[in-house]
Amino acid sequence: MQNNEKVQKRRSFIFCPGNNPDMIPKALNSGADMVCIDLEDAIIPEHKDISRSKTIEAFKNIEIPDGIEALIRINDVNSEDGKKDIEAIMNSSSFPSGLMLPKIQSVEEILNMENNILEKNININLHIIIETNKGLDKCWDIAHSSNLVKSLLFGGVDMSADLGCKGDWFSLLYARSRVVHAAAGAGIDSIDVPFLDLEDTEGLKKEAQQSKNLGFSGKGSIHPKQISILNNIFTPSEKEIDYANKVIKAFNEASDGLVVVDGKLIEKPVLRTALKILANSSG
Repeated sequence: MQNNEKVQKRRSFIFCPGNNPDMIPKALNSGADMVCIDLEDAIIPEHKDISRSKTIEAFKNIEIPDGIEALIRINDVNSEDGKKDIEAIMNSSSFPSGLMLPKIQSVEEILNMENNILEKNININLHIIIETNKGLDKCWDIAHSSNLVKSLLFGGVDMSADLGCKGDWFSLLYARSRVVHAAAGAGIDSIDVPFLDLEDTEGLKKEAQQSKNLGFSGKGSIHPKQISILNNIFTPSEKEIDYANKVIKAFNEASDGLVVVDGKLIEKPVLRTALKILANSSG
């Protein structure tokens, strides 16, 4: 039984403001698995139009390194700026790897975006930020809504404001768990919110490890110096890699669909996890 599914590393991501395209090449070579050019929070209303134009133009010239995803975070799909973002990207001649969609609250929003992409017949995927109470309630359905959805990102700052709770890791544990649960059920990645204290390296390590233990695939960063820490924590151990190789070998050699590793029956979701472990083991 062969499985040739390509698995993308998503251990870390970093934002780059859309009004400063000169920063994009540096971000693409920062070591982050995902680079997101931001048209939303990083851009004040007066600069939305020029940032959109600069970002669209930049994608005509930038070279994306192998294995790196270059995304654009658009504005809320229901806002005027969001609609302008979508129209400009859909009518461009060069496209990002994917779109990061903020404040998603319904399956219908995803399906409308999917229809736009399919009508244009372009190769682009979707990364969904779950950052509102309503979005959290619908996150299982959102994760399963389209094959174009490749990850759920947890937006802790907006989520804590919407819930009226503190923004620390444990106060948002339930919300985080819902996002991980939904993403795992759909077989996609889940990515935790960046750690915001740039000077607290130990705090970053502790929170990233907690996120990994909970089931997150990766975590965002606010500065390039955080990326190597995140990549190291979300890169599997030798023990995890050895077991993943055992699982993949067993599936490849299975003739009847019944797969046993170390005396335990193994089902298809374990293979998907094994493939992800190997994808994250390099680089």
